[in-house]
Amino acid sequence: MVDDIRKTLWAAADKLRANMDAAEYKHLVLGLIFLKYISDTFAGHRAELLKRFADPVDEYHFPAASAAHLSTELEDRDYYTAANIFWVPEAARWEALRAAAKQPDIGKRIDDALTAIETENAKLKGILDKRYGRAQLPDGKLGELVDLISTIGFGNDANIACDILGQVYEYFLGQFASAEGKKGGQFYTPAGIVKTLVAVLAPHKGQVYDPCCGSGGMFVQSEKFIAAHGGRMGDVSIYGQESNPTTWRLAAMNLAIRGIDFNLGKEPADTFTRNQHPDLRADFILANPPFNISDWWHGSLEGDPRWAYGDPPQGNANYAWLQHMLYHLKPTGRAGIVLANGSMSSSQNNEGVIRAAMVDADVVEVMVALPGQLFFNTQIPACLWFLVKQKKRKGEVLFIDARKLGHLVSRVQKELADEDIARIADTVAAWRGEVETGATITEYQDVPGFCRSVPLAEIAQHGHVLTPGRYVGAEEVEDDDEAFAEKMERLTAKLGEQMARGAELDALIRQKLGGLGYEF
Repeated sequence: MVDDIRKTLWAAADKLRANMDAAEYKHLVLGLIFLKYISDTFAGHRAELLKRFADPVDEYHFPAASAAHLSTELEDRDYYTAANIFWVPEAARWEALRAAAKQPDIGKRIDDALTAIETENAKLKGILDKRYGRAQLPDGKLGELVDLISTIGFGNDANIACDILGQVYEYFLGQFASAEGKKGGQFYTPAGIVKTLVAVLAPHKGQVYDPCCGSGGMFVQSEKFIAAHGGRMGDVSIYGQESNPTTWRLAAMNLAIRGIDFNLGKEPADTFTRNQHPDLRADFILANPPFNISDWWHGSLEGDPRWAYGDPPQGNANYAWLQHMLYHLKPTGRAGIVLANGSMSSSQNNEGVIRAAMVDADVVEVMVALPGQLFFNTQIPACLWFLVKQKKRKGEVLFIDARKLGHLVSRVQKELADEDIARIADTVAAWRGEVETGATITEYQDVPGFCRSVPLAEIAQHGHVLTPGRYVGAEEVEDDDEAFAEKMERLTAKLGEQMARGAELDALIRQKLGGLGYEF
C-alpha cells in the first residue's frame, strides 16, 4: 500500500513540475507533505479528544449544554503538546488550504500558514521553507499540487501516520536525488550505504553526530536500527550540522516528522569554521562528507586542535573531515565515514603522513571498498573508514573488499542488498568478537578476495596504503578437475570458432556498406 502511494505521488508530482528544476521543486513538494502530515496528526488527535470528551465515563467529560466550553477545550494546546503533537492554528490547517487551492493567492496563504506554525511551535522556528508565494509555477499548478497531496491519507494513528510519511519522504528524497543528478548527492546518501554504516557501528544508545548531515538520513537509519533491536525512540541524542540552508531545513523537517529529538545547531554553518557543537564528544559519528572539496580552508584553521595527526592539505578536505570526527569522538566511541577511494592511498600534500600517523596510533579499525555506481551524483569509487580510539583487536586493521557485492537497479545505478549489508556487518562483528544472535557469520576467519585482518607492521611495509584489494588477496577458484591440456584444447577450439564467426560478420558488414556505396 505504502509503495503504491509513493510511486503514484511521485509520478503525479513529477508531471506537475512542468519546466521547474527538480532542485527547486523538491522543496515545494516536501514542504507541503510535511504540512499535510502535521495537520493530519493534529486533526486525528483532535478527533480523539472529542471522542474522549463525549464519553460519560471519561475524566474530560463535559455536559452537552456546555458545547462552547467543549469547543474551547478542543483548542487548548496543552492537550496536543503533551502528546508530542505540533500545534496547528486554525487558518493553517490543511482543509482551510485545500478549500483555497484554486485561489490565485494560494502561495501566499501557504507561506502564512507556515509562518503561523513556526510561531506556535518553537522547535520548528526558522526551519520551514516559505517560498510558495514566489514559486515559478504556471497558473493553477500549485493548487493542483495541493489537491494531489490531499490524497495522502495519514490516518488518525500518529505512529502509523509517522511511518507512512517517513517512507514517502525518504522515497521522494531518493527520487529527487536521482532527478537532480550531481546536485542531488549534496543532500542524499543512498540508503544502502547509510544502512551499512549503521549496521557496522550499531548505535544502540548515546550521542549520534553527523557533521555534514544533509537531509538527515544517517539519523533516521540509526533510529530504525535501534527500533529493530528492541531499543526505544529517544535512546539516542541527535546532533548534526549542515552548511546549506535549504538542506538544513530538509534535515530538520525529516527528523521532526518522525518525532526524533534533534539539535542541528542554531543555524546552518560551515563545520570547520563555525563548529556548532565544539564541546560535543559523541558515542557514534556517521558521515558522508563531500568528496575532495578544495575550497574548504580558512586562515583561522591554522594550528586548530583538531589536527592531532598533522595539518590537512588546504586543497583537499578529506583528512580534515577524518580528524574532525576523531576529535569529536568519545574514548569509547566509533565513527564511520564515506570518502573517495583516493583517501586510502594518496600521499600528496601531507595526506600520506597523516594517514601513517593515524594507522600507527591504532585509530583505524576497518576499511571497506564499496562497489561502483552506488551514488546518484558521482562515479568516483568510494570507501568506508571506521575509526575508534579504543580498538577491540589492537594492532590490526580489518580490510573488506566489497566491490563485487550489490546489484544493478538501472543501467547506471547499483544498490547494496540487505544480505550484502549483513555480510559486511556480520564480518566486522565476528572480527570484533561481538556476534549477535542470528548473525550469518559467527566466527571470524579471513576469506581470500573478501576480507583479511592485517597487522600494522604489514601495513607499514605497504607505505600505510589502506586499499583493501592490496591485502585481501585473490578469491579462491574452485578446481573443476579438468586436465590443463584438455581445457586448453577445448578453449582454443571455441576461440577459433568465435574468430571465424567474427570474420564472417566483418565480411557481411563490408558487403552491406558496399551496397550502400560506402566501400572501404
